[in-house]
Amino acid sequence: MKLYDYAQAPNPRRVRIFIAEKGLDIPVEEVDLGTRAQLNPEFLAINPSAAVPALETDDGDILSESTAICHYLEGLHPEPNLLGTTPLERAQIMMWDRRIELEAMGAVAEAFRNSNPGFVNRSLTGTTNYDQLPDLVDRGQARATESFEWINTRLGESEYIAGDRFTIADITAFVLCGFARWIKQGPTDAHENTHRWLAAVSARPSAEA
Repeated sequence: MKLYDYAQAPNPRRVRIFIAEKGLDIPVEEVDLGTRAQLNPEFLAINPSAAVPALETDDGDILSESTAICHYLEGLHPEPNLLGTTPLERAQIMMWDRRIELEAMGAVAEAFRNSNPGFVNRSLTGTTNYDQLPDLVDRGQARATESFEWINTRLGESEYIAGDRFTIADITAFVLCGFARWIKQGPTDAHENTHRWLAAVSARPSAEA
């Protein structure tokens, strides 16, 4: 297997943490998004979506999208379980993971990619150049603020994001907290539930991945 990665990007980090939680050793090839190496023909032949992460399986198949890669690895290495053991638990974990990805990480990406000079004409991933839209920056900031509010509320109801144990939803939320710093967002002092959870997750060895 081989993971196509970029150390600074949030989505590959989600997969790296998942891999670390599984105790796996998967070789990594860095794709330098800073030089737009994802647009080189060599990488587009691997992932036409021009995005990382991508996983090359032992059989030579290519999987893209963080959650899909994690589902594949969980199928090969079911323990420790990170995606749920019953139909209800699997659905709950997917629900929270998806909500954090779409609502919270999406909000941070909206603000970041439409304001950072490095993303001029690259406000969306993929092979098509899209102009930055400054009006989306404020909206993304507002959505991010709102997201940290409901995450804190959720963590007042549950020890971890999706229940009483660590799962992929916690990985996504943890990566979100680091990603949000790029737009000067994150849990505030008032988010005591989130800080309690963040301390616990940060103490896990996988947090260094």
